[in-house]
Amino acid sequence: MTMRDSQSPIEGAGWMCFVGSAETFSDEGQNLGTDNVSVIEGEMATISCRVKNNDDSVIQLLNPNRQTIYFKDVRPLKDSRFQLVNFSDNELRVSLSNVSLSDEGRYVCQLYTDPPQEAYADITVLVPPGSPIIDSREDAVSEGNETELTCTAMGSKPAASVRWMKGEQELTGEMTVDETYDRMFTVTSRLRLAVSKEDDGEPVSCVIDHPAVKGLRAQRYLEVLYKPEVKIVQGFPEGLTREGENLELTCLVKSKPQPHKISWLRVDDDMPSHTVITGSDLFIENLNKSYNGTYRCIATNAIGEAYDDYILFVYDALTTIPSPTTLNPDNTQGDTANALCCSFFRRHLSQPLPFTFDPRGWRRRVIRPELRYLIGIAVRSYLNLLAFASQSHYGAL
Repeated sequence: MTMRDSQSPIEGAGWMCFVGSAETFSDEGQNLGTDNVSVIEGEMATISCRVKNNDDSVIQLLNPNRQTIYFKDVRPLKDSRFQLVNFSDNELRVSLSNVSLSDEGRYVCQLYTDPPQEAYADITVLVPPGSPIIDSREDAVSEGNETELTCTAMGSKPAASVRWMKGEQELTGEMTVDETYDRMFTVTSRLRLAVSKEDDGEPVSCVIDHPAVKGLRAQRYLEVLYKPEVKIVQGFPEGLTREGENLELTCLVKSKPQPHKISWLRVDDDMPSHTVITGSDLFIENLNKSYNGTYRCIATNAIGEAYDDYILFVYDALTTIPSPTTLNPDNTQGDTANALCCSFFRRHLSQPLPFTFDPRGWRRRVIRPELRYLIGIAVRSYLNLLAFASQSHYGAL
């Protein structure tokens, strides 16, 4: 007598079991076969006793205690969870609903021949684990240090396996398996991980693999503390810094936790007397070349300190000379002066006001050097023309 084993999945309505066949061959040509079954706890299992070349021999199904469940199409056993699905000369098929761990074992298909034949169907009950629990040794960890995460999957059969994912990267943890008194398993996996500031907010998941369940995972976001990153940006002027202009610098800081102190200093020298510092902002009015130097912003939090430097170099003021204006000799001197002045201010009324409002207070806005120069030319011309007109008037008298 020989045995042949194989395995294949069988799907039913709303449930799934896996079967492995075992068939017994006899010299007379009759053979009896059945399937091993894996079923999730609480679902339905089906046992099929199949006969080829049956010569009217009787088929019966026995439980692991060798009690008769079905004799032909009659159920001597009083357990109503067993129901007849099919009975014929070639098959006895029986379902078992609401499977529990106590139903696990070897069931016997028996064919009354001479000698009798038997085939064995092993029912394996799968118990999915509960929702995994993920814990961290500390809520937050400083950059460069190591943290430890623990993932626990309890109450499964067989034991689950645990995988770790950090974003799209798979990591390996250290797994331990404990078996309880009721043949259940608790699996614990520990992951040790060195972190950097780039890991702040990164999701770490433990993924549970088990034949009774899919897609079971727990997730935790890393919280990494790191010292400040400091960068100084020039808010005004947009181009070169020139004499007579104003300078506004802002210190941008990124850190966790937020900095508790931001300070400014001038390296190897005192701050100019016109310097105004408001938190992360530094403002210097009416630049001159004596203000040249290195200005440093320093940010400090609970993890550490960092700084950034800004090198100030003050260039000469612009000295652009406008084209001379030719006066019309036909106009009177007073009219000419008024026309020149009014024409000048009409051209420049569209320019931005020399003052602007800031939430921290009124600040004088830088007047471009070429505009200051033109204003001076216009005022001097206007005064000269008024003087000339006055002299002409009194001379005529």
